Amino acid sequence: MKRQEQTQYLDRRKQMSELKPVAYKTIYEDGSWALEYEKSTIYDESIPLYKKEQLQPRVDMTKTEFDEFNTLVLKEYDLYSAINAIADTNLFPALYERLFGDLDKSKERQNKFAVLWASYNPLEPEETIEIVPDMKWFVRSKEPEEYEDEYYLFLSGSNLDDLDYLAFDYARAFDTKEEAEKWTNPLTEAVQLPVK
Repeated sequence: MKRQEQTQYLDRRKQMSELKPVAYKTIYEDGSWALEYEKSTIYDESIPLYKKEQLQPRVDMTKTEFDEFNTLVLKEYDLYSAINAIADTNLFPALYERLFGDLDKSKERQNKFAVLWASYNPLEPEETIEIVPDMKWFVRSKEPEEYEDEYYLFLSGSNLDDLDYLAFDYARAFDTKEEAEKWTNPLTEAVQLPVK
């Protein structure tokens, strides 16, 4: 991104953060509503319209998706080239899964990706992207161990021959709840936790 473009982007972001609502949606007791230029002092529910959050919502991404997205941005692709790179290569598996994995949601996700691509500023990624932890399923004891520092025991091991219950650092992660529940017993439970 050139210096002039960066300056223009920052000016636009500043203007957006200083915007005051252009109107209020006032909801009356009977369920009807009206648009008003001033906030109602009589009714409790006056919703401001066109706040900063409404103009620029943030997109949730895992760290892996964000790293792949950043790689695409650094290559200075246009949107069409970026989507082709995601679709045609094995270099961006997390973004491929996000954009093309679920056919029912792919159109909506591709539209969000296009909006993100157009508004993304690599100098301020937190303005448009929210990094969410990658969540996996684990099998752990229902009750913590009763030592000085109570902690749960987690199923660990890579195959059936070396399964054991150890601290979380060695826990075996499962992609789905159903997979994890196959390994539970009356003393254990399947839980979804962020992967460190």
